[in-house]
Amino acid sequence: MTPSARCAAAITVLDRILAGEPAEKALTNWGRANRFAGSGDRAAVRDIVFDALRQRHSAAVLGGGPTGRGLVLGLCRAAGQEALFSGEGHAPVPPGPDEAGREPLAEERLDLPDWLLPELRESLGADLEPVAAALRLRAPVFLRVNLRQGGVADAVAALAADGIKVQPHPLAATALEVVENARRVQTSAAYLSGLVEMQDASSQAVVEALPLADGMRVLDHCAGGGGKTLAMAARAKLRLIAHDAALRRMADLPARAKRAGVKVTLTEAPEAAQPYDLVLVDAPCSGSGSWRRDPGGKWRLTPETLADIEKTQAAILDRTAPMLGKGGVLAYATCSLLRRENGDQTRAFLARHPGWTLGSELRLTPLQGGDGFYLAILRRV
Repeated sequence: MTPSARCAAAITVLDRILAGEPAEKALTNWGRANRFAGSGDRAAVRDIVFDALRQRHSAAVLGGGPTGRGLVLGLCRAAGQEALFSGEGHAPVPPGPDEAGREPLAEERLDLPDWLLPELRESLGADLEPVAAALRLRAPVFLRVNLRQGGVADAVAALAADGIKVQPHPLAATALEVVENARRVQTSAAYLSGLVEMQDASSQAVVEALPLADGMRVLDHCAGGGGKTLAMAARAKLRLIAHDAALRRMADLPARAKRAGVKVTLTEAPEAAQPYDLVLVDAPCSGSGSWRRDPGGKWRLTPETLADIEKTQAAILDRTAPMLGKGGVLAYATCSLLRRENGDQTRAFLARHPGWTLGSELRLTPLQGGDGFYLAILRRV
């Protein structure tokens, strides 16, 4: 496919996303319907689509409207590639007089939901603009070295043997940033053997900050796919239990644990195994810290949805607190940048539960390289 044809394909996919279809589903359906597109073409179309979603406000203004065509035209104009809209072959037709567009205003360049800007400004302060700029870019690809299988040097060498270049990242001792050939990772020997797992550096930093020790009984209450579960298992010899409200999210966890060389018990009833020494609650949240990876989530979020999320966070904290004995640790984490989901939620919990104290807090934004994350270490006294 030519660059122009890839733009035309991205327009088709974006129109389906803007009509309500999830981004991954729209991309998958397009790939199935266009078998002629090679892996390079599919990757290029995917990149255009996600760049357009990350820059949806500013691209729409530059491109003359909030449509798939307007978004892609805006991206091309920003990159000085409007000539790709030539109308020749499979290229999109040239812009018409009603697609002149204009330069985005300062707030439009932030590419953030208008209704959320005041809260993001309050939460981030002077970091708002640089964080917004970081969220407009693709997220780096990070790997976690599984210390149960080998050291960092072993992982670097094994990846290099498959042509994958990495470099250590300061957010976590186990974090490697992929700088060349990221698309080879999941077929590499290092990945297939369990020596490395794909995991954001900030997620690794959160697990590093947990007070884990051999012999502890630990619950990962919102385990999802189990990334943090496996990271905890690699740090200490734990009696590790994983739970998620949607069991299907943990479907791959047993196979991943086997590959990593660790043991994890899945449960539908976490209360049955209490008391725990530590409970990790990586709570459902706005996802604002990881909008580089899920730019569609940035535009799907509504005030009503955010209010419901906050209620869910509080309910999970209230549910898990009694599962810990005296001296137990409740670790509350979100991948959110918003104070109302982070420090405000922590302090509301402490107000409801006088037998608890705040040990420490960790706040990360994309300016440190990984996703935005928050962690509070709460102790039962």
